[in-house]
Amino acid sequence: MKRYVIAGLTAALLAPALPVLAQTATKADAIALVDKAVANIQKKGIEQACKDFADPKGGFMQGDLYVFVQDGQMMMVCHAATPKMNGKDMSQLKDANGKKFVQEMRDVAQSKKPGWVDYVWVNPVTKALEDKTSYIRQAEDKYTVGAGIYKPK
Repeated sequence: MKRYVIAGLTAALLAPALPVLAQTATKADAIALVDKAVANIQKKGIEQACKDFADPKGGFMQGDLYVFVQDGQMMMVCHAATPKMNGKDMSQLKDANGKKFVQEMRDVAQSKKPGWVDYVWVNPVTKALEDKTSYIRQAEDKYTVGAGIYKPK
């Protein structure tokens, strides 16, 4: 009996979180988040913007959607979902298929035209490798700002 009560309480506590975990971001969500992030960088500067991006209550992390920023040399300036990547050289990073997607992101940003980059990445919600596409934009003529969505299976 005690086991059923504990299981019921656990289910009741976790139930409100399930819709958030199940939400899958859309391309429109990614575009809106990147546009908001670029505006935040322009308004507050990169240091404060990165703090905002890392704050779970800051409005820049939404389920499996988060902001990342790299500089022109492909150094990770801030990564909301994986802060241990901050300050790391991403220039040689490859996805699970061997694609140097960070270089492609930099190229898209430097073209001054927003665009999409496809690659395989670990979903922070499911912890599994999944197909992903990230919307990329340049900020202040030096930062690559992106947010990606996991493609439906």
